[in-house]
Amino acid sequence: MGKIYVVGIGPGCEEMMTLHAKNTIEACDVIVGYRTYIELIRKLYPGKEFIESGMRSEIDRCRTCLELAKEGRTVALICSGDAGVYAMASPMMETALDDGFSDVETVPGVTAAQSGSALLGAVIANDYCTISLSDLLTPWDVIEKRLRCAAEGDYCIAIYNPSSHNRAGYLKRACSILLEILPGDRPCGYVRNIGRDDTSVKVCTLSELCEEQTDMFTTVFVGNSATYIKCGRLITPRGYDIK
Repeated sequence: MGKIYVVGIGPGCEEMMTLHAKNTIEACDVIVGYRTYIELIRKLYPGKEFIESGMRSEIDRCRTCLELAKEGRTVALICSGDAGVYAMASPMMETALDDGFSDVETVPGVTAAQSGSALLGAVIANDYCTISLSDLLTPWDVIEKRLRCAAEGDYCIAIYNPSSHNRAGYLKRACSILLEILPGDRPCGYVRNIGRDDTSVKVCTLSELCEEQTDMFTTVFVGNSATYIKCGRLITPRGYDIK
């Protein structure tokens, strides 16, 4: 029997891959993943065997990894960001364990909440939560409940999957819900294409965020009641007296 590693490759650039992730992929016989993520690392592993597929083929990728591992191969199933955050660690574990195959290991990576917050300043320096606006696997009423609870709890919020071609108005819907509880001048920001050549960063207020255009490669941040903007940076204090 072989082994399956579910590897988080970070936001997209080699510098933000962990050494553990790099070494794990190097030690594998075959690399499986969504084609966009395969292209991010292909040049780093010349001569490796790659198996790629498109969106909504997640379970097929898991089954491919399982079959390869049963043949004795060592397999890396790669994910962007962290393998355990809106990624493939959970479905791969479920698929393998349901089939009686237990040699599956998750290799963590730098998730968008961390890398995006760093580009904006220090947004998630205190208690925070992550919420995905994709309703492909989570019903919208559950997403709406989580948004309200996060706002009521005064969490900093990192919003994943804010919009797509089929969900163009979802971020505006989410902002409208948050604005029922939070003030319009709440500091916010977003980062697009983290760790890639065309990375862009913007700081704004919650009211302004309603009108911003985002996509699946954007991570949005909503500050808590203590978050402030200074010199174009978003800062959430830890609570230390720095005066």
